Amino acid sequence: MADSIIESVMSLLGPQIASPLAAQMGESTDTVQRGLQGGAEAMLSGLAARADEPGFLGQIFGMITNPANTPAALTGLTSNLETASGASPLSDLGGRFLSTVFGSRMDAVTDAVSQFSGLGAGKANTLLRVAATLVMGALCKYVRDNNMSPATLGSALKAEAPGLQRFLPAEFRSIFAGPSSAVAVPSQAAATTNKWLWPVVLVAALLLAGLWFFNRAKSPVQEAGNAMGNAATSAMSALGEFFKTKLPNGVELNIPQFGIENKLLTFIQDPSKPVDDTTWFNFDRLLFNTGKATLEPSSDEQLNNIAEILKAYPNVHVKIGGYTDNTGDPAANKALSDARAKNVMNALVAKGVDASRMEAEGYGDQYPVGDNSTEEGRAQNRRIALRVTQK
Repeated sequence: MADSIIESVMSLLGPQIASPLAAQMGESTDTVQRGLQGGAEAMLSGLAARADEPGFLGQIFGMITNPANTPAALTGLTSNLETASGASPLSDLGGRFLSTVFGSRMDAVTDAVSQFSGLGAGKANTLLRVAATLVMGALCKYVRDNNMSPATLGSALKAEAPGLQRFLPAEFRSIFAGPSSAVAVPSQAAATTNKWLWPVVLVAALLLAGLWFFNRAKSPVQEAGNAMGNAATSAMSALGEFFKTKLPNGVELNIPQFGIENKLLTFIQDPSKPVDDTTWFNFDRLLFNTGKATLEPSSDEQLNNIAEILKAYPNVHVKIGGYTDNTGDPAANKALSDARAKNVMNALVAKGVDASRMEAEGYGDQYPVGDNSTEEGRAQNRRIALRVTQK
């Protein structure tokens, strides 16, 4: 596994990608590879520069863990590069990724990559879209291999920012000067990285397929309900559009179509849906510190929403459950799941919900909802959920 994000990304930008794309575009392999590397480094610089913006990495995390961004899709890209710039779910995702990273600076970035690589603006734009899909693929693998959350991904990007900046000349930095970011496009000096990149590229070309399915060993203590788990990150990518809704007490919330907030409201407001012991709603935007029960600040948005819903419906009582997969020590897993469930309850109490209306319990590896013999199933089993006990 590559030791850094930049190595993970650059290992995918070797001749195995550049050569067939160069033939398709009528350009030299070196020119196309330089353009791909330039676009990729610009994206990484942009991600690092904006990592502290509220909500930014949450959007990026949802894109790189989107179901359309899969090992199979990357394999398809290497065999049919037109999918990266044509009409396809992967192409659409790449376009969204680019516009999110660069925003109003997109045209300036395209022009700068064009000047850097010697390609026309149209071809530079095509390379940026191809590079975007490859960057997303590399980041998805890196996040999965390192069991990362948006916060830990942001920390890793910021830690590598100085290394990226060494390849960025002043004339490109000025394009993106401003309070929001210091996004830049790399200089010709990036070509010198080939001396140390080629071994990585050659090894990656041989082992890429296997590496996509490689996962590092899990910690004995499972991440119950942790958004660093793949179950939570998959949920982030499937939340749907956000919309505003007004509660009976006049409070207005901005919530996603398929998030826990809307599901909970629909259940509470529907008199035909009785309270039972089996209807649970999974939290989809909670983050905990690794191996701990401490909630990260980015969890506040969802916790605030749930607290407001409960305050607007004072007759509603709930139970919060914590769950793990069956990997590791069962007692430790149960203890962590219990601590996390209770910390979620305590956070809601701190936001004004009466404690007498809530209870919390950790179930460890009991009540799996997925197959513990697969990574996907284990990820589904690591969760924090809520059940209405009275309405």
